[in-house]
Amino acid sequence: MIYVVMGVSGCGKSSIGQALADKLNVNFYDADDFHSKSSVEKMSNGIPLTDEDRLPWLTNLAEQMVSWNQQGGAVLACSALKQKYREWLSQPQPDQVTFVYLQGSFELISNRLAARKGHFMSAKLLTSQFETLEEPTDAIIVSIEPQPAEIVEQILQEIK
Repeated sequence: MIYVVMGVSGCGKSSIGQALADKLNVNFYDADDFHSKSSVEKMSNGIPLTDEDRLPWLTNLAEQMVSWNQQGGAVLACSALKQKYREWLSQPQPDQVTFVYLQGSFELISNRLAARKGHFMSAKLLTSQFETLEEPTDAIIVSIEPQPAEIVEQILQEIK
């Protein structure tokens, strides 16, 4: 099984995803590590990616997810903001992918991004991310307000 921890930048995808992977004893991957250099440059300059920019990235991730699933599963941190992105990611193996949506308010996430250093995602792009976000109806949905350990426990309870 592949668990895709999703949501806007700053919601905790990487930290929650890593903690979930540790609890499940599977590998953790961050979709940000799979972006092309040109996409990272665009985002670093405050330019939102287009669907055309994202399609090769999402296609590559979907292929990787098939491989990871064959190796025993994984957790992937990926924004997956639109329904069609989630469909692209899960299309090769829809019954083997579960999305976990980390839900939080604009204010909370904006404050987190303002305090974060060393990440290519500009806080200015947060508005664009919220405008793009199509909240999933077919995912495990958890609030990001509790402490990370509690969030992971909520996810584990939903998985079981």
